[in-house]
Amino acid sequence: MHRAWIAGKPAALEAAIGEAARLLHASRQPLIAGLGTDVAGARAAIALAERTGAVLDHMHAIALLRDLDVMRSSGVVLTTPGETRIRADTLLLVGPGLTEAWPEWLDCVAGKSERRIIWLCPGRDIANLTSRGMNTRAIGQDLRDLPVLLASVRARLAGRPTAKTVLSSTKLTETSNALKAAHFGVAIWSAAALDALSIEMICGLVNDLNASTRFCALPLAPADNAVGVLQTCGWITGFPVRTGFGRGFAAHDPWLFDGERLVDSGETDCVLWISAYRAAAPEWGKMPPIIALTGQQAAFREPPGVHIEVGHPGLDHDAVEYLAAAGTLAAVAATRPAATLSVADAITRIASALSKSGERPC
Repeated sequence: MHRAWIAGKPAALEAAIGEAARLLHASRQPLIAGLGTDVAGARAAIALAERTGAVLDHMHAIALLRDLDVMRSSGVVLTTPGETRIRADTLLLVGPGLTEAWPEWLDCVAGKSERRIIWLCPGRDIANLTSRGMNTRAIGQDLRDLPVLLASVRARLAGRPTAKTVLSSTKLTETSNALKAAHFGVAIWSAAALDALSIEMICGLVNDLNASTRFCALPLAPADNAVGVLQTCGWITGFPVRTGFGRGFAAHDPWLFDGERLVDSGETDCVLWISAYRAAAPEWGKMPPIIALTGQQAAFREPPGVHIEVGHPGLDHDAVEYLAAAGTLAAVAATRPAATLSVADAITRIASALSKSGERPC
């Protein structure tokens, strides 16, 4: 049974669809945000954005664009979780937040007792490895020390002098030698915990090590199919998320099309919020009229103008999504098929109802 609400009150699905279409039709600057959906939902959202002149922004856009900025400006040598699990004899873990980014990542690195693990500024995350009896060497605690540590390791690898750091000269040499001794090394980090300059330094360190051995990078993907949506947006529009269609064509601007900024400044007057993997609601200070495509349990500060319950991709309905364990897009069969609408179905119905409302105001 399909469930929907208008202004917090139960409503028939078709009535909710019609109200969502009305809100979009009246909007002068729609925002499609959250974007926690599978590939089919992302494609439908992009088509709707192109038609209504909306802006597209993912809830994890900041982390996505940090990795992407480094990749497109200076390049990065990437590997996959499978290659890491099978081949890596040395892991360089960088920064905290790895478990939050990908709860199953420990299964990827566990299994080889002889694997050398060096963790720079792990914070409390180090307990996740030591509790499994894995041989892990932690270096530094304060994340503010990370840029200096990375720079010092790179300098020592190149035979250049270094200033005094939290790491003694002896330990710095031991760390550099351990990285150079790798037959297949992998650097792992979560962009949600690091800034772009630190990520660029990690990628530079990987490049340095490849002069004498084989070393790769494995940035952990944010949740909510963030990479799947990023790739879908890329192959359809030529741009990543934070892309808008207000000029009649796709344009990308990480600041201009920041969804939270658009809401706070009052530039957007209608939000289509999508969160199918979790019943998540936006945490914005201001709240324009919202059309929510989420689970029923999403806790909004105020009832959305329209709330339509959608299913969880891969659980309630079949999906194509980015699988972190495989490092690529893959088809996922529903494990508990349900009659709940998918995001793609809900948006398709809204778009159909929008057609009956005529052209949006200019």
